Amino acid sequence: MTEDADHSGDAWPANIVIRVRGPYYDVLTPEGVLRCVVRGALKKERRREDLVVVGDRVVVRVVAPGEGVIEAVAPRRRALVRRARDREAAQVIVANLDQLVVVMAAAQPELSLGMLDRFLVVAESQDLPTVICLNKIDLDPAGRARAVLAPYRAIGYPVVETSVASGAGLHELWQTIEGKLSALAGPSGVGKTSLVKAFRPDLELRIGAVSEATGRGRHTTTASELIQLDERTFLVDTPGIGVLHLWAILPEELDRCFREFRPYLGACPYRDCRHLDEPGCAVRAAVEAGVIDAGRYERYRALYQDLAEETERYGRWEIERLRRGRRA
Repeated sequence: MTEDADHSGDAWPANIVIRVRGPYYDVLTPEGVLRCVVRGALKKERRREDLVVVGDRVVVRVVAPGEGVIEAVAPRRRALVRRARDREAAQVIVANLDQLVVVMAAAQPELSLGMLDRFLVVAESQDLPTVICLNKIDLDPAGRARAVLAPYRAIGYPVVETSVASGAGLHELWQTIEGKLSALAGPSGVGKTSLVKAFRPDLELRIGAVSEATGRGRHTTTASELIQLDERTFLVDTPGIGVLHLWAILPEELDRCFREFRPYLGACPYRDCRHLDEPGCAVRAAVEAGVIDAGRYERYRALYQDLAEETERYGRWEIERLRRGRRA
């Protein structure tokens, strides 16, 4: 649902934002890292919520050794976007991704399919290729979590199973991310930072334990950071997300964000079928026949209700306005 911009060739330099700290932006350039601020006029041109984010391609002007000013930002090719907490505004987590790697834990914390589906809906709405990484498989010797992900494999999502403790699956994960700019995203405590350190053990990154009281991960990564693994491979370690708010997706668009629904979308008797209670619905028939996973379908129903309530709360016109503003 997003429009790709051409970031190849000589139109934009290779400078890329790797870290944001308050008003300062660390930019990786062919000559090294510059600590930058944003040109005043540029602040007026762009929205405050996503002025410059990790992954942005930028034009910089060197003003002193190791220091610069960001003069311009390239159009974003793809972005991981969610609704900002307590604000009706977009929060761009990272820009110009080649793919999203959704990291979930086989245990500690417990695998949340609801959270996984929300990430997949966000990715599908942004036309963002996605890989599922099931981490901590050493804590799941019976393979229960692996079995739960079978429906996702069946509809075409690559699933990589990893364990930093044993080293299992790390080579396969490397083959998945090599030569790409990937973001690791998921709840706190699933081992995103540990995976980064497995590929860059020299980095000084904080790793937190899962709370024994709540079973949930403790936040250790507080801001997205782009880490270069080799000349062609970049990973963005994103903060753990407790609640992933969907951003400006209309209820009638949700069915296309469930890729297993797509073969049936033109077969319903009603053109505006919501796939909830309408008679003759082809999607529901596929669920009843066991072709579409019943759990995924139930989570679709819950998400549809959330989006319908949000649209009613803010009004369709306002959602459309927000949609027009989400493209940088």
